[in-house]
Amino acid sequence: MPSQWSQEKYVAALKYAAAAHSGQKVSGSDLPYVVHVVMVAMEVIAAVQTEDGLDADLAVQCALLHDVIEDAGKSYEDLEKVFGKKVDGGVLALTKSNLIKSKIEKMADSLARVKEQPREIGMVKLADRIVNLQTPPAHWSAEKRAKYREEAIQIHEALKSSSSFLADRLLKKISEY
Repeated sequence: MPSQWSQEKYVAALKYAAAAHSGQKVSGSDLPYVVHVVMVAMEVIAAVQTEDGLDADLAVQCALLHDVIEDAGKSYEDLEKVFGKKVDGGVLALTKSNLIKSKIEKMADSLARVKEQPREIGMVKLADRIVNLQTPPAHWSAEKRAKYREEAIQIHEALKSSSSFLADRLLKKISEY
């Protein structure tokens, strides 16, 4: 039986994310940033319909909120107060550390922290990269696109056990990229 998720919790997380990302745009477009988080949530919702035994609310809420600390400046204390420890812990694990300067080390640290969380958080990371593997911004060099693709492979290898559905989708996106 597919995992169930609460529409009320979805709406609460979406409203919080929309307010947090107000005025932000999807990189390289005129779309409001909330479109990105809704697309990540859509990927997660599709995945939770294919697998049993998931905390679908955790997965969906973290999908909608995954960038509010890193990109919108919300505090983890505020997130915990509003959504609880599990959601806060998941979003915090998905947030790259500002204390680490090297992009390679940031990714390794983030993946290690995601792997310490319930598998639903790994699902969000897989879904985020699936969504981010759309057509890259026109100003990206071939080298930057190649590095981004390599990061996607690294994410897939580290987190593929989180969801076979999303791992397969990510592999397809990597091959199309």
